[in-house]
Formats: sequence, C-alpha cells, structure tokens
Amino acid sequence: MIQIVVGDLRFAARLETERAPKTVARFRTLLPLATKLIQARWSGEAGWIPFGDLDLDLGYENQTSYPAPGQLLLYPGGLSETEILFPFGPTVFASKAGQLAGNHFATIYEGNDQLPVLGRRVLWEGAQEITFTELS
Repeated sequence: MIQIVVGDLRFAARLETERAPKTVARFRTLLPLATKLIQARWSGEAGWIPFGDLDLDLGYENQTSYPAPGQLLLYPGGLSETEILFPFGPTVFASKAGQLAGNHFATIYEGNDQLPVLGRRVLWEGAQEITFTELS
C-alpha cells in the first residue's frame, strides 16, 4: 500500500503486485518520491509526472490506454518520455506521438471522492506538490 499526499488531499492506493510485479518493484525503488503533478496535455482528465529519459528497464505488463479514475499508470518510455499518469476523470492515455498504453501499477482505494478536487486544482492552480510513501 502507498500513501499519496497532494496538499491537504490524502489518498491510499494498493500496489498491483500480482498483475504488474516488475513495474511495482521498479516503482518501489523510487520511494519515497516527492515531485510535482501537472495537468496532462493530451490524455484528458489526468495529471502526469514526467521523468524525461529515465530508463526503468521495463516492458509492458497490465497495460491499458483507458485507465479509470484512480488507476495509476507508469509508462516505461519509448514513443514518449517515462512518466506516471494520474487519472482523476475520463482519460485516454496519449502523447504528441499518439495513443499510448501504460502499466497499471496502483489503484486508489481511499480518497476517490477527492479526485475531482485534485483535478480542479491541477487544472486551475497549476503544478501541485505530490508525495508517494509506502505504508508498512
């Protein structure tokens, strides 16, 4: 389980260890993670965390282009840069290169009612500080 904090918003998410074991293992090496969440440019109602050319040495597993709100994706790079996609509403994962598929590695199970609030903040207030920590 991980805790995600964006200002006064708190979310709890389960890691998809059975469906995306390699992605979860690589994500755990990034923890604790403190960064910024910004509005996605091509994916609809989602934020993203760009990692540029970071090579996570991952392929695809449990991949989707249509995550539901609260289904976090890690895109391992290739057609676009490495990133985490954080859907808070209807989303089709894409980049300037076209539609993408990312590895669904975590699912929010607590705080889902706050996703629309997060979406409004990212859209209207700009980049938001976000932290990910693993719960013991």
